[in-house]
Amino acid sequence: MQKRIIRKLDLEMLLSRVEPHPNPKPDIEQYTIPADVAAAMLHFAAYTNGDIVGKSVLDLGCGTGRLALGAAFLGAKSVVGVDVDIMAIKKAFENALKIGLEKKVDWLASDVDVVCGNFDTVVQNPPYGIQTARADRKFLEKALEVGKTIYSLHKSQRKSVALYRMLKASPQGFVAVTPDRFLERFIEKRGRKIKGIYAMIMSIPHMFNFHTKRKHEFIVDLYVIDG
Repeated sequence: MQKRIIRKLDLEMLLSRVEPHPNPKPDIEQYTIPADVAAAMLHFAAYTNGDIVGKSVLDLGCGTGRLALGAAFLGAKSVVGVDVDIMAIKKAFENALKIGLEKKVDWLASDVDVVCGNFDTVVQNPPYGIQTARADRKFLEKALEVGKTIYSLHKSQRKSVALYRMLKASPQGFVAVTPDRFLERFIEKRGRKIKGIYAMIMSIPHMFNFHTKRKHEFIVDLYVIDG
């Protein structure tokens, strides 16, 4: 178990070494979570809420491993990363070797449907439903099934300039906001409680032919859910 508090900057620097997918597929929205967003999310989960250090952690749709490896670095008791793409899992394993965490994370190349068991904490950056409507619901459903506490990112409908400026100025990297009504009903219908929702800025670089900008910034909401 991690005995000392790791600085968010040190966590972000480590996560910046985690390489993205070498050949991402747009149809399943294989965008690597930015290191700063992953670090803010995990640091908050670990040291504000006590949900990482010494806990069993599951990363659904882990991609090349940023959230899973960050949780392991912070001192999770056990970590499992799951992704349907074998190439992503291979790169995640290579990333684990590169940063010396190969013995700290188990990787599973599989659809999230097969995941079973119970985990203290689920962390996830699922597809946002840009290519396939509500693609994130499948991941959230599974997280609610197997996780005691869940940290799940979802694309926000908020387009407030004031909120964007607040986020740019926030030292934490996030601002508390109100829930999306559909997601709120989806979660509460399954007997779970939203502990908090936090807006964050997600930045995606130019990756595919249909991208017209060098990078695209938009707001995502981090849902923290308890049983």
